[in-house]
Amino acid sequence: MQAIILGVVERAPQWVRHDLEAKDAGVRARAEETLAAMITNALKAETPPAAQSTATMQD
Repeated sequence: MQAIILGVVERAPQWVRHDLEAKDAGVRARAEETLAAMITNALKAETPPAAQSTATMQD
């Protein structure tokens, strides 16, 4: 799991990296939400389909 997350962080667009440092809370929140979505998608892509449906039901 750590390797998947690290891969996403390494591929994060420059605007996300920049906005994570923003003083403006709204800008920073948008970047955090984008990064979280990217990580979630990567984790779902690496999870077998049966486990995905179980994880979705738990959310």
